[in-house]
Amino acid sequence: MNMSTTATLQVKGMSCQHCVNSVEGALKKKGVSAKVNLPGNSVTVDYEAANITIDQIKEAIEDQGYDVV
Repeated sequence: MNMSTTATLQVKGMSCQHCVNSVEGALKKKGVSAKVNLPGNSVTVDYEAANITIDQIKEAIEDQGYDVV
């Protein structure tokens, strides 16, 4: 049975609903459940470590033009 992993990443550069949609949408395509906290400049992700790494998640966010710190 796969165990889900939850992590919260600090992300710079998100400022509006479009930012939220692009980050959450990009991660959803990779099979990652994501919830952006715009005021907190963070993204909480829920993922299966057997299917994707945290580095791949960070790369998907950075590919949208945001900086994971």
